[in-house]
Amino acid sequence: MTTPGTARRIGSRIGMVSVTVLAACALTSCSASISSGKKVAKAEVEKLSSDQLAAKTGQAPKSVTCPGDLKAKVGTVMRCSLATSDGRKFGFAVTVTSVKDNVAHFDIKVDDKPTP
Repeated sequence: MTTPGTARRIGSRIGMVSVTVLAACALTSCSASISSGKKVAKAEVEKLSSDQLAAKTGQAPKSVTCPGDLKAKVGTVMRCSLATSDGRKFGFAVTVTSVKDNVAHFDIKVDDKPTP
């Protein structure tokens, strides 16, 4: 049996571990179909980013938010954000690395530190 204080300490440690694992997920890659406007839809970028981060860390972000569609042009960078289950927020960069046959490939790089 644990006391309430012990449960909080354990919860904090778990939260710290999840953030550390997430931050260690420095780089992961995704591929997405391009829409007729030569863009990857915002919702698809958010879903693929969340799925890839979950696959790499073993824990899905609570939420992922991007500002809009991702232009399917090599070198395009878009800043997005994610929230962890313990409420911390991290920024991350989505960078288009290649485009071929109506498929855009992009890398995701999560910031080392949470946003204030």
